[in-house]
Amino acid sequence: MYYNVNQLKNNIINIKDKGGISENEIYFISSAFGFIFGLLLFIFYAPNYNKNNSSYQFEIKQGSPLTVVIDSLYEKKIIPNKTFMRVAAFFYSAEKKVKAGKYNIPNGLNYFQLVEILIDGTPAEQKRLTIPEGIWQFKLASLISKEFNLDSAKIMELSEDKEFLTTIGIEAKSAEGYLLPETYYFYDDNNEREIITKLKMEMDKIFETQSVIDQMQKMDMTKHQILTLASIIDGESNVVSEFKRISGVYHNRLNKNMLLQADPTVQYLIRHRNKKNKVYFKDLEIVSPYNTYLYAGLPPGPINNPGKEAIMAAIFPEKNDYIFFVADGNGGHVFSKSLSDHNKNVSNYRRWRNSQK
Repeated sequence: MYYNVNQLKNNIINIKDKGGISENEIYFISSAFGFIFGLLLFIFYAPNYNKNNSSYQFEIKQGSPLTVVIDSLYEKKIIPNKTFMRVAAFFYSAEKKVKAGKYNIPNGLNYFQLVEILIDGTPAEQKRLTIPEGIWQFKLASLISKEFNLDSAKIMELSEDKEFLTTIGIEAKSAEGYLLPETYYFYDDNNEREIITKLKMEMDKIFETQSVIDQMQKMDMTKHQILTLASIIDGESNVVSEFKRISGVYHNRLNKNMLLQADPTVQYLIRHRNKKNKVYFKDLEIVSPYNTYLYAGLPPGPINNPGKEAIMAAIFPEKNDYIFFVADGNGGHVFSKSLSDHNKNVSNYRRWRNSQK
């Protein structure tokens, strides 16, 4: 659209000549605009102090929209007004520029300075924690302690603290089995409770899918039973590709009311005194409900923290007629449907083992 500047000037003069706007009114309007402009400058550039006169720790989760970030800033009393923060963010086009991470926010920043930190600042670095599948709880506590300089004894204490376990949704006597082995990223100041809670939350996600819920109902198995079976599967083999077949064997034995006779359950009983995990015949006679050579059915609870692959194998086993399996000497197992075939496979394994001495 084209405007004639001279014509606009003439129109203003004509309005003034006709008594439309007086010089006092022009002065008043200009003063009002100046006051409003000055007030806005004061609002956006004035420092926002908190009563404690200290810096804030503030974390932005990955994928959090700007509105959620601003709401959180307001709830934590880092900013006194959400609207002003939205306006400041608008000037910086911050909607897609905010970086996820944990920030140390100094006390007394104005709105614009705060936006600049969230889009240009460097969030605190995170440490990577990789947890191997099938790890015993005491070894998990030791791993976390080593990586984050935390108290392993406190981790073990929390793992059996009924009140704490209830708050994170564990009804079992121990957190063992309920903490998902995976690769995680934590900050240096994350504590024992926060780390355990995160691992439990990740485990929960596996059981939230509809296919898993439907299958568990079909098998009439609880989450606790699935995790217990999965922990045995994870303890039996390092070959993920045979997890479902091993699961099929155990489901078959459970359906036939047979003893599971799973070595990992006995290894669990001697885990503190036998670093090589070698099971002797005398160990098979240990009187404990965890000894599946003596007691039928599943043990009372998980014997380690199983990984996702073992859990899915426990829920979706291979449909087969196998009842037995034994190590093949190459890291995997040989499966059989009859005791006679199984005994042959055992003889072959022993012959191979003797040849390695």
